[in-house]
Amino acid sequence: MHKQPIWMILTIALLVVRNAASADRPLEEAELLTDGFSALPLGRFSVEVGAHTEYHYLPEAAPKGSWAVSCFTWEVGFMRAWRVRQEGEDRIMEQTFRNGPGKHAHPMVIAGDALWRDYQVTVEFAPESDQHQSGLVFRYQNDRSYYFFGVVGQNAVLKKVNHASAFHKPNETILAQSKCAWQAGQYLRAKVALQGNKIVAEFANGVTLRAQDDAFNQGKIGLMADGPTRYRSVRVTTSHAGKKRFLARESRMQQEEASLQAANPKLVLWKRMSTEGFGVGRNLRFGDLDGDGVKDVLIGQVLHHGPKDQYSEISCLTAMTFEGERLWQLGEPDAWKDHLTNDVAFQIHDLDGDGENEVIYCKDFEIHVLDGKTGRTKYRAPTPLAKRKMKFDRILGDCLFFCDLRGTGHDRDIIIKDRYWNLWALDDTLKVMWTASCVTGHYPYAYDVDNDGKDEVMMGYTLFDDDGRKLWSLDGKIRDHADGVAIVRFRPDLEPRLLCAASDEGMFFADMQGKVLKHHYIGHVQNPATANFRDDLPGLESVSINFWGNQGIINFYDAEGTITHEFEPCQYGSMCLPVNWTGRSEEYFVHSPNVEEGGMYDGWGRRVVVFPDDGHPDMCNAVLDVTGDCRDEVVVWDAHEIWVYTQSDNPKPGRLYRPIRNPLYNYSNYQATVSLAGWSDE
Repeated sequence: MHKQPIWMILTIALLVVRNAASADRPLEEAELLTDGFSALPLGRFSVEVGAHTEYHYLPEAAPKGSWAVSCFTWEVGFMRAWRVRQEGEDRIMEQTFRNGPGKHAHPMVIAGDALWRDYQVTVEFAPESDQHQSGLVFRYQNDRSYYFFGVVGQNAVLKKVNHASAFHKPNETILAQSKCAWQAGQYLRAKVALQGNKIVAEFANGVTLRAQDDAFNQGKIGLMADGPTRYRSVRVTTSHAGKKRFLARESRMQQEEASLQAANPKLVLWKRMSTEGFGVGRNLRFGDLDGDGVKDVLIGQVLHHGPKDQYSEISCLTAMTFEGERLWQLGEPDAWKDHLTNDVAFQIHDLDGDGENEVIYCKDFEIHVLDGKTGRTKYRAPTPLAKRKMKFDRILGDCLFFCDLRGTGHDRDIIIKDRYWNLWALDDTLKVMWTASCVTGHYPYAYDVDNDGKDEVMMGYTLFDDDGRKLWSLDGKIRDHADGVAIVRFRPDLEPRLLCAASDEGMFFADMQGKVLKHHYIGHVQNPATANFRDDLPGLESVSINFWGNQGIINFYDAEGTITHEFEPCQYGSMCLPVNWTGRSEEYFVHSPNVEEGGMYDGWGRRVVVFPDDGHPDMCNAVLDVTGDCRDEVVVWDAHEIWVYTQSDNPKPGRLYRPIRNPLYNYSNYQATVSLAGWSDE
């Protein structure tokens, strides 16, 4: 038998040893991220943006350096949780908030790329006590789906978190754990190595945890702590081959999106006008005010009586054309009344059916009906008396919604509500027809469920008949209020179904008898929209976005209500408004007008249209057909000016997609947008 030279035997043995070691720990050859926070300014890292970012883009909440705040709640301490400090020679990231037990949101900052797969991450962190969990997040999908390695009490814990199994009940799986002695205030050095489905997590004190899990094969990293904790020295590496594969995946994705963007019409500025001194945040209404057949703009400034946004009313109305001509103005404009985090009661609608629009709004405990052309009062009436002890004897009016309760063939009946408890139905003379109580949520939806020519009203989780009789209710079964409801026939072979973004209760779909068909516990869900986002799926699809505690998570649903895709393009809320941009049957949706983080997305979560870097305002956006070629324009604005974008190929001839949408006279920051299929004549 031929003998191998001794040098060859030793070489083979060395390779075997190295390969065995690399099975658990990839070689630290190529750097993906190294951060000692030195590039970040000292001081508060997370900011108090709160409910404004439900439907406003605010640059102060944008990522800084390599890091972004992944979640916050309405608690001020949570919003202010992260800050950058100097500690001796080191600059550190510190989490300062004490999170309560059983919460579905955890203070977290994230960094890296969603396409990272096999990597090794090392971090040093020092919890102030062992009463809270603190550690490292990896293969982060979103702040409800990730792996965690850190300390929980005097234990080292490796676990998987993947949404929730019920209301506020986290779906956590402990993959491995061990006793781990450590002292509060002293730094722990944690290291996690990922290779395929293998996870090796270890502390420098010798505690090592191993697991195999197939849930998440790629994702970002994050720092997460439920109690005060200091972090320093974050480093992420991979092998040279691993980095090469990551760069190839990144390049393919960028090329795919670039190809889609090149195939779509570009955003071209159509109109631009100043609103200096009387401008607002997301509080515009659109409709033909002067009777010339072209849509105009109504700008509503808001007076808040407090606390916070619970009692609000219109303080100033300004009517303008898209040419910038001011038609009329009521009230005194005030540049400091430019923000809101709620709805207020004002709309543009042809209330009496004479072919000319009125403006209907609430102020000084009265409902006013104005002539749309001049702003002169046609008639008015007191708002309803409050049904419970409140700050005022009469309601201010939380919103206005128009529907057909009497079967007149025209939406000339009015639903008005208080903040969360009661609603009233008025006729077009402002006379109360009926009143009812329920957990109202924010904004209703009307649908003729029984085909009797009269609308039923879905308010929150309760369906009311046209006469105010309660048909069924899920109040008490669904524990949070509704942030957006709609009744939709998702496919021709399906009966109409309720779609509901139910705040912390997630997203659910129910039949018209109140039976819940699908319930997804995926965080604080709001602002749903239904449209034909994908031609390859039958019927209509829906999209929703998360806010409070889990902002920025976007989910897609098929016609049956099954989740088809989930992604997190950035850490903001948004209206996710469907946009008929191409005139073809597939619609996109607008996330925000921001150049870097915003854009239009398709039904697969790809950014298919980007906004130009031209200095446009990016705080707010709306989608509607202004120029009249069937396709939508995108209106973007802040308190200072309004810009309108159209397509680079406008006007486009031929047969174009013309979806049937919620009427503009039922416009709300909490609307569930429904875009039904339709086509124009050639």
